[in-house]
Amino acid sequence: MMEKIDVGEVFTISDENDEEQEVEVIGTVTIEGKDYVAVSFVEDLQEETDEDIDIFFLKVDNEGDFAAIDSDDEFEKVSSAFDEMMSEEE
Repeated sequence: MMEKIDVGEVFTISDENDEEQEVEVIGTVTIEGKDYVAVSFVEDLQEETDEDIDIFFLKVDNEGDFAAIDSDDEFEKVSSAFDEMMSEEE
């Protein structure tokens, strides 16, 4: 069982250039028994511009580490589940 990841938690991830980026969890969703998180760059969230914030979806593996979502199919599922969740909160 993974540790619960809370909205608002900040993590450091390395991007493809091995640059460390701080991301904040803005939502979590579980689909078919797998946990996913939606994260956004902390600096984007702090800027409070009207531009859409980049949201990334990551899958939480059995060790509790974040993994990329490999398939478009899986991404679509997570993305639409997340959209639904966000619209319910409004």
